[in-house]
Amino acid sequence: MRGRQRVKTSVVDLVEPTEAAPAARPATAPPAPPVDVDPLYGVALLKTAFELKRRPEGSVDDVLSGVLARLRIDEDEFRAFLAQQGGLLAALGQKR
Repeated sequence: MRGRQRVKTSVVDLVEPTEAAPAARPATAPPAPPVDVDPLYGVALLKTAFELKRRPEGSVDDVLSGVLARLRIDEDEFRAFLAQQGGLLAALGQKR
């Protein structure tokens, strides 16, 4: 009767790399004041993406407005959230 072979393990000492602090990015615009993030904002983004995939002929604004209305999310607050996130508008296909 043969026993099972044990997995060979080794101990490795982890050493923290010594790197210089990252350079500060130049500010292009002052940061927007923080917007309260509703937990449904992520759901709204997913539903909008699914709707745009199902109906590619629909405009982003129309689909987004419909999704926000169904979820009862204030459109102005949601658009302020999108503006604060920067790249999310472009990810949805909307160019401003």
